[in-house]
Amino acid sequence: MQEGQKPRLVGVNHLVLEVADIDDALSFYGAIFDFELRGRGNGHAFIDMGDQFLGLMTGKSSGPDQSRHFGLVVDDAASVRDLAEKAGAEILDTPFLDFRDPWGNRVQVVEYRDLQFTKADAVLRAMGLDLEKSAEAQTELRKKDMAG
Repeated sequence: MQEGQKPRLVGVNHLVLEVADIDDALSFYGAIFDFELRGRGNGHAFIDMGDQFLGLMTGKSSGPDQSRHFGLVVDDAASVRDLAEKAGAEILDTPFLDFRDPWGNRVQVVEYRDLQFTKADAVLRAMGLDLEKSAEAQTELRKKDMAG
């Protein structure tokens, strides 16, 4: 590597959340989202998100997240709020759709069509999804020369 060059961030492979109980966490997130379990072991589970995954690990030892959060991309954000409320999530008063799970992890939900994040066509097909981008998201992608 030449001087002054640094490795480039390419994306996120996975995130890990600390929870108190794996069965309870799978039940909570399963009440809100349709997902497949990628794998499971003693004290951990992995929720498949196509070419990425969400890890759940036992051992939550800190209080609720205030500003720290992560964003989940979904195909239909409109129904998430109701499902999250019914599952017992704490819905936060923000301009976005933010909630805390029972272990204090803060989740922000965004819809695929509304942001520049993209999945490869092959990944979307494998996930059984046929999703389009909004005009605003397409403009953002064109500005970065990332439109297909």
